[in-house]
Amino acid sequence: MCGIVGYVGNGQAAPFLLEGLSKLEYRGYDSAGIAVYDGQIVNVDKSVGRLAALREKIGKDMPQGTLGIGHTRWATHGRPSDRNAHPHADCSGDFVVVHNGIIENYLSLKEELIEKGHHFQSETDTEVVAHLIEDVYDGDFLSSVRKVLQRIEGSYSLVFMSKKHPDELICTKQDNPLVIGLGEGENFIASDIPAIIGRTRQTFIMADGEIATVKKDSIKITDRSGNVLKKKVFTVNWNAEAAEKGGYEHFMLKEIMEQPKAVRDTMRERITKDGSGIVMNELKWDKEYLKSFNKIYIVACGTAYHAGLVGKYYIEKLARILVEVDVASEFRYRDPIIDEKTLMLVVSQSGETSDTLAALKEAKRRGAKTLAVTNVVGSSIAREADAVLYTWAGPEIAVASTKAYTTQLILMFMLALYMAEILETQTPTRIKELIDLLKNIPGQIGETLSDTEPIKTFAKRYGFNEDVFYIGRSLDYDVALEGALKLKEVSYIHAEAYAAGELKHGTLALIVEGVPVIALATQKSVYEKTLSNIKEVKARDAVVIGIAADGDEELIKYVDHVITVPQTDELLIPLLTVVPLQLLAYYGAITRGCDVDKPRNLAKSVTVE
Repeated sequence: MCGIVGYVGNGQAAPFLLEGLSKLEYRGYDSAGIAVYDGQIVNVDKSVGRLAALREKIGKDMPQGTLGIGHTRWATHGRPSDRNAHPHADCSGDFVVVHNGIIENYLSLKEELIEKGHHFQSETDTEVVAHLIEDVYDGDFLSSVRKVLQRIEGSYSLVFMSKKHPDELICTKQDNPLVIGLGEGENFIASDIPAIIGRTRQTFIMADGEIATVKKDSIKITDRSGNVLKKKVFTVNWNAEAAEKGGYEHFMLKEIMEQPKAVRDTMRERITKDGSGIVMNELKWDKEYLKSFNKIYIVACGTAYHAGLVGKYYIEKLARILVEVDVASEFRYRDPIIDEKTLMLVVSQSGETSDTLAALKEAKRRGAKTLAVTNVVGSSIAREADAVLYTWAGPEIAVASTKAYTTQLILMFMLALYMAEILETQTPTRIKELIDLLKNIPGQIGETLSDTEPIKTFAKRYGFNEDVFYIGRSLDYDVALEGALKLKEVSYIHAEAYAAGELKHGTLALIVEGVPVIALATQKSVYEKTLSNIKEVKARDAVVIGIAADGDEELIKYVDHVITVPQTDELLIPLLTVVPLQLLAYYGAITRGCDVDKPRNLAKSVTVE
């Protein structure tokens, strides 16, 4: 989730580019750069690290010119470095590009361009776009951009600049945000409204497939066929702080709402064209390699640990390999049984979690092979592991993790399918069936998020209870653990999750009249048993909120309220059921007046033991 800015006008471009990028720092980034046309050449300045490093590099020699683009990078392809930072140029330096997203077919395009004599300077997917426009350029800037868009696949917001066309920028988007700010004698481009809110509140919000030619005194927007479009001006009435949150009250809610896109980005590039298999170019595994392991460890902390519990179920169920899940803070202190036949899978959003990193190093010391699942390219865990799978969720600002969890589940499900395909533990028909259902998940999460009013009502009604219990069986229990953690984190309500079958072994003593119980009942294999457990808590006068799949007519007979999610395979439904639990925690915290994004005593990344 990178930050993009662009400027064309009567003023100097560089001051706005740096100002705009500073307003996008909340999005997270690992490098920054700007490109400004001075009338003769395009001057590119870029640096790994914070924006302050770029400012220091530029110093007093601020590039002069009235046309420019800028970028803060969140790495996906290639480690954070000066050469991988944007903007990226073609061989001649005539064309410069900034990009937010992922070009899925960049490798094949790169090979083709190299054969034609193009020389690449970076490891990024983005540089392909700069060389591609050089390759197809026909003298018409807009026509050439259209030709580029016909060749590339993936998600993107793109801004093109050329010294051959010194009075204009061209921008376009697909599945990533882009806005144009309307000024007087100047116009602005940005990936998000905070970058331009200090200059203008009149904007065009770009839609997928639209292409804008932006000059200092005009903006022309067309579709990909060249048809001119009329856009409605959107007037921003948010303050600067609200703008950073995309108009949402809190980053946590914004990140919950970003989950359809985050999940889609995690899946992107990892499904074969025909939808029959999983692609993991990061891993070069074969059947003999996987058969060499007698056990897999999944080690993580907090929310990532809960994702690991679901991952264990996926791998054992689909790939039929023994998996053990452990809390990273306990792992290395119990003399774990690890050797060269162990595969160690560590999960960390930040890639800097101290206990998880220590567990990884201990496993390597004992001879295990290591695989990291993380969101941050170039993080300590990513550097230390033998192989890495990136979630590509984009930065999480709120302390309570939401989209990181769902993308970790997606990646572990895909990893399990990948293993199953290699080991032939599932039929090709079953694998394709699950992939087809997997591709529906982003839309189904969006559907789940489309109506939050019932959840707001429950939060207001029960938000002042001091105790809440969660119950479930099988995968429902694993999701219940995450739901309870979310509620504790942000609302400070005492919340506990229990395996529903364990109620008789002590927990029922805590169930009294009026206590809320969140009951997940989506696993068909244990559905009747879960209903029996729900009847047990109802018999003690608990207030039960059931979480069920659409069309469940039975559960409503035994609970006080029902929240439904779209139907899918019971393996995939945790990706949907966690969403209302996140929202319950969020609105519960709102009800209690808690600081949602910065809960007391907690930090986003735990980098000390």
